[in-house]
Amino acid sequence: MSSIWSWVGVSAAALRRDSRGIAATEFAIIAPLMLVMLFGTIEVSSGVAVDRKVTLVARTLSDLTSQSKAVGDADMTNFFAASYGIMWPYPSTPVQATISEVYIDPATSVARVQWSKGSVPRGAGSPIAVPSGLIGRDSSGNILPSQYLIFAEVSYLYKPVVGYVMSKAGVTLSDNAYTRPRQSTCVFYGSETTCPKTGS
Repeated sequence: MSSIWSWVGVSAAALRRDSRGIAATEFAIIAPLMLVMLFGTIEVSSGVAVDRKVTLVARTLSDLTSQSKAVGDADMTNFFAASYGIMWPYPSTPVQATISEVYIDPATSVARVQWSKGSVPRGAGSPIAVPSGLIGRDSSGNILPSQYLIFAEVSYLYKPVVGYVMSKAGVTLSDNAYTRPRQSTCVFYGSETTCPKTGS
């Protein structure tokens, strides 16, 4: 009987000194956490990159339109195509973009749509909230007349590849940009030769 207890004691001591399984145990505990961190970093980095591209698309759309005196359907198609190219290597299919021209009423400071084209065009005359800093005023604080802005709106449904950190259904990224017409008071759409004010 004493030999059995002696053997048990020796075996227990040897077991305490044996560290061959520690690395495997630590790896089994740490590996899932490391994988989540890895895929999370990839997803967040891709999301940030896409968000930046969405901002560039909005600015490009607004900038291209504001450089023209007049635009037509073919011009708008080209502007959208050029802007969507910015999304590469990410797919451009989820892009929803709209470009509008707005007129700021000097009497009420309300900005209203003159024309709108794109994925979700706004109705003519519908109001748009414009940052107050973009509304020109004279030294007395009165709103300057004949103010037009080109307003670009872009949204993108970003779907992560893995979905461990972000929602598998996707995250909607959006941005907008305002620019003033550069070549004329407003950008004519179609064959118009004046800057009509829609709404009041």
